[in-house]
Amino acid sequence: MTAKDYLWWQKEIVYQIYPRSFKDSSGDGVGDLAGIIEKLDYIKNLGVKVIWLSPIFPSPMADFGYDVSDYTGIHPLFGDMKDFDRLLEDVHKRGMKLLLDFVPNHSSYKHEWFEESRSSKDNPKRDWYIWKDPAPDGGPPNNWLSAFGGSGWEYDETTGQYYYHAFLKEQPDLNWRNPEVQLAMMDQMRFWLDKGVDGFRVDVMWHMIKDDEFRDNPPNPDYTEDKSPYDRQLQAYTTDQPEVHDIVKMMRGVIEEYDERLLIGEIYLPVERLVTYYGQDNEGAHLPFNFQLVTLPWDAETIEAAINKYEGALPPHGWPNWVLGNHDNSRIATRVGKEQARVAAMLLLTLRGTPTMYYGDEIGMEDVKMSKEQVQDPQEKNIPGKGLGRDPERTPMQWDDSPNAGFSNSEPWLPLMDNYKEVNVERQEEDDQSMLNYYRYLIKLRQSEEVLQIGDHLPVYTEGNLLAYIRAGDKRKILIALNLGKEGGNFEPDMDGKILQGEILMTTAGPGEDRKFEKKTTLKPNEGLIILLKD
Repeated sequence: MTAKDYLWWQKEIVYQIYPRSFKDSSGDGVGDLAGIIEKLDYIKNLGVKVIWLSPIFPSPMADFGYDVSDYTGIHPLFGDMKDFDRLLEDVHKRGMKLLLDFVPNHSSYKHEWFEESRSSKDNPKRDWYIWKDPAPDGGPPNNWLSAFGGSGWEYDETTGQYYYHAFLKEQPDLNWRNPEVQLAMMDQMRFWLDKGVDGFRVDVMWHMIKDDEFRDNPPNPDYTEDKSPYDRQLQAYTTDQPEVHDIVKMMRGVIEEYDERLLIGEIYLPVERLVTYYGQDNEGAHLPFNFQLVTLPWDAETIEAAINKYEGALPPHGWPNWVLGNHDNSRIATRVGKEQARVAAMLLLTLRGTPTMYYGDEIGMEDVKMSKEQVQDPQEKNIPGKGLGRDPERTPMQWDDSPNAGFSNSEPWLPLMDNYKEVNVERQEEDDQSMLNYYRYLIKLRQSEEVLQIGDHLPVYTEGNLLAYIRAGDKRKILIALNLGKEGGNFEPDMDGKILQGEILMTTAGPGEDRKFEKKTTLKPNEGLIILLKD
């Protein structure tokens, strides 16, 4: 098979934009759709062809858009439907694709559906949400918790019952066991697909169905006090229920009504459970998000084992994917350091499968420390002092060294990093050795080498801090060797006694250094090599 036999989402790179923080065109300190349109050529020149937008729908913004009050509208902060239509048209004109964030597990408490549901027990939409009588003592119906702190149940005095919310009380969970909810939500998806949207990233896909017996979640024997209170329990009855796969299959069915659209699922589960979301006979999500590079310790042995386990667990025809950063986790440059961030980029963009990048990582943006007064994230406000806040990785894109980093004419909604005058797009454009140009070289190499897009993955035995593998096709083989440590390491791969030699196409310093690879080399600290092997 050649690259022509694969679908666009198998070959391309997904670039996540957090719209509030990408580019503000209106001067209110918050990013918007017109700002994204302004920067489309930047994204195209990066070499990325798939854009994923975090939520842009009407919302009270209790959780910054993940509390949707209208699934078929645009929040005025970001513009209006004309702005969205122009964005979609301009994306497609450039030969690019646009994905939206779909948030089906819960709505806003301000959504008309919930306002009807809570109005009375006999309202036709009462069963669209999860309502239960109080326990005999008047308290919550069971011990289910909220991921954002406290009980997952909120008492509603109007009708004398509790409703369930896996996140904020302003985010009541929809009852996905109700066929009317299922039909209504499928129609919300069709609205955007009819407009020409190329697919969805589905928020908290593994949360959508809850235990129908409402059993208490068991305690987590591995809980430690540094973790979120939510982790005191194993989410045995509130997430990853067997029936959720019927819903995912239903969503995939809607996607299949249209030509070559994509369904991605946000799922934080162990690999053996994650891969079940591909569905039987691949009728589930095209890409159940694989977050292992985000959640695992940055250790060569650990990551190599995870790669091999993941490759082995994939179902027949299941296409892999890798994620290095997102809006819910510390930035890669902060997690592993600036030098290792280059190694991480090489890993992401050479592993088999679809890579997902997070805006700003391509210029080496780091987490920004927040004062108590600057905190916006409800998770940090509800559970302070544990480092759970997500504001640090959501700060505005650093475009240039002008005031507010060229993001806005007004004070940004979140503070910028102190180093934005040095770490910004404009400055890095001019520096051939910058992180930005390094990403461009990497992406260009990936696009020019079919084997890096669709080739097989072959593990290569290494020791210490080294990680290596081969991407193999019918005609070409490329060896990737990465040093995940701060000390040099000898690299002498043994492939069944065959002496490996080839041309070094690229290092973590940039394009090839006229170095040849013959059987062995020494990998410098924080160094990665991409080597075209000779027959």
